[in-house]
Amino acid sequence: MPSSPSWTLLHWQEQGQAHSAWWRTDSSMSPPRRVETADDSLSADTAYRKACEGTALLWRGDFHNARQLLQALGRRLDKKPKARKPGSAAAQAAAFPHAFHLYRQAQAQRARVLSSLMIELDAQWHCALRRAPDWSMACREAWGELPAGDVQRVVVPLRELMGALGAHEWRKKGVELTLPGIDGMRIHPHYGVFSPVRGEYLDLVARAPLPAALRASDACAWDIGVGTGVLSALLLHRGVHQVVGTDLSERALDCARSNLSRLGLSARATLCRADLFPEGRAALVVCNPPWLPGKASSVLEQAVYDEDSRMLRGFLQGLAGHLLPQGEGWLILSDLAEHLQLRSREQLLAWIAAAGLRVLGREDIRPRHGKSMDAADPLHAARGAEVTSLWRLGVA
Repeated sequence: MPSSPSWTLLHWQEQGQAHSAWWRTDSSMSPPRRVETADDSLSADTAYRKACEGTALLWRGDFHNARQLLQALGRRLDKKPKARKPGSAAAQAAAFPHAFHLYRQAQAQRARVLSSLMIELDAQWHCALRRAPDWSMACREAWGELPAGDVQRVVVPLRELMGALGAHEWRKKGVELTLPGIDGMRIHPHYGVFSPVRGEYLDLVARAPLPAALRASDACAWDIGVGTGVLSALLLHRGVHQVVGTDLSERALDCARSNLSRLGLSARATLCRADLFPEGRAALVVCNPPWLPGKASSVLEQAVYDEDSRMLRGFLQGLAGHLLPQGEGWLILSDLAEHLQLRSREQLLAWIAAAGLRVLGREDIRPRHGKSMDAADPLHAARGAEVTSLWRLGVA
């Protein structure tokens, strides 16, 4: 999945003088048109009003106070509306598409408001604000170096700066996975690469029967959309001789390369930049595409939203031409889109049939993540009914 970081010049007036800096974001948001400087004298209510009106706030006060202000903005956004009495099951199901649209609108508004609080950094990613920590390493890991040129300052939303720090900590500590037959596997996500914190789909890959075609000594499996490399590592731990992982994101390929090296699996893994399939055929082709149709508004959302189901349909349409005899394709997919009425089961089965494929079997599992049990979540009814499946597909 491609990532498209944005480097755009931001211009503003401060104390009667014109200023410029790079505007850095991994979201689809454009640079703010109205910029005001702000400091510790600004109240949270005023900041919230200005942010909702579209004014960005370039912080010149104490760094810790900026973090507290960001939290205060979040609390104002999180105020829950009065709960409505639930209707019938049919009425709730009919309301899902509208509820999902409102949910996406609310998420976009939240991102815009929280991103209005901005921090200026120098070319080495240092912040000159009072009590500002040195997060330059986290910034460099996330964003690299500034573009060449005369402008040697950069402005980033504090929300994204905090995200870079969080990603740095994830990268250091890693995510420990508990999988049948595998002890102590730890995956270290990088910034902008989706973390395997929701691990039920890994259980499916750990227990699904491997196809007979993999018994050949030179048999290979492909991991389409390799991400952190967790599925490649899992297949190799299960005894697959060789894995080829593909991705369009250089961040993902670097992340997978680092994880496979850390796990001592590099000699049996090949990584390449490709849109879905590499050349040739494989005994097993695994794909865990984004589960929801929709347009991603940030790099991380590209792991969740697949506009027009492009990756899902592309995988299905190309799979038959890339499988060896007795080979299988494993499609890992949640049915949340079906419960939200964004895609039907009949549509998915029609895509499978039209691609010259047949269903050999299916492994199902219920989600374990917190949102599936959060009654306050606006999509709780759909999440509570969600099932994640591993579809075993073969050539018809």
